Amino acid sequence: MIRKIKSPAFVRGFFIEDLILAHREIVYKNKPLTIHKARTEPHFNEKTILVTSTWDYIGLWLKRNHKTDADFYWQQAKHFYHATTELPKNSSPLTAYYCMLNATKAFLIAKGVNFSDQHGVSGRREQGRTCLSNEIVKFKGGGILAELCRHLGENANNEEYTLQDLLYNLPFIHRAFDLSYESIPELFIPIKNPRIVRSKRTDESWFCAELEHKYANMTTAKKLPQHFEKDTSITDQFIIRSTRRFNWTPTEKPESLLRYRRYHQSLRKDISYIYSPQRLWYIKRSLNNDSYIGRSTLTITFAAMHKLSELARYAPNILSKHFESRYNWLLSEFISIAPLQFIDELSSELTGYEFMPPGRQH
Repeated sequence: MIRKIKSPAFVRGFFIEDLILAHREIVYKNKPLTIHKARTEPHFNEKTILVTSTWDYIGLWLKRNHKTDADFYWQQAKHFYHATTELPKNSSPLTAYYCMLNATKAFLIAKGVNFSDQHGVSGRREQGRTCLSNEIVKFKGGGILAELCRHLGENANNEEYTLQDLLYNLPFIHRAFDLSYESIPELFIPIKNPRIVRSKRTDESWFCAELEHKYANMTTAKKLPQHFEKDTSITDQFIIRSTRRFNWTPTEKPESLLRYRRYHQSLRKDISYIYSPQRLWYIKRSLNNDSYIGRSTLTITFAAMHKLSELARYAPNILSKHFESRYNWLLSEFISIAPLQFIDELSSELTGYEFMPPGRQH
């Protein structure tokens, strides 16, 4: 956004407007360039796919692209999803996990990634009382989750996390988590109007966004990752920007777009979205403690649901105790929302497109 003044005066070689705001939005394919749901191979500024069923669209997409083996697993995942919606919460984690497992198999096959039959994740329980912090999840070095991690640029070297921390690092249940664990700092900060801008005087370009009114203050700004800051050149809005830069040269759009793809992949490590009829983006705080997990929503969700599915299958009495605790709502929200969030993200990673329900704000 460029703010205009009625009579731009000329001061020391620059118009006052340039001094107030020395950048402009980058327009690509007649649209402002912005962030994308897909991390690895996004198709920037293509039309959003409006669908009532992402399941059906991806099934047709796989058939069109001659991915028959992948479609077999995709259809299984779809059936497990529908089963999940019919089961009670003590049983639904099992089918929800197999929905994610088979969808991930379809994804890896379609991408030509080899994987073993191992799931790539395991779990155990610490001695003591029944609580989420005593449920341990291991990201193993091989198997299906490990290959998904590597495809997304993450490590898979037998790292362990508590189930509580995994849920803490998921934006789509962050409100339920905050209300269940009020003493733990809020991890996700909502942003709006995310865009990519370019200096008026050079090719230097960067990401910026506006903080929601409730969070538009320096207290919040100080909680941002170190490579983000308040844009002090703008006074009528609370705009934050990345201090990391890339070059966008209008006369070299293919090369510029390639540079932005690399920039975007790094940027998305700090920025997540919630599947919704509207575009809801969040920036993730950097916390210097063990509760912060630098992984994607996809891999964290996969691992957390695996742990709950283990409990549903092998220790239903323990799972029942978890549901009797103060974080009952948190677990219920996770099991209900996670499959849709996971499938939406995986579909974007598979095709490079963004999906939203028709007839909504896009």
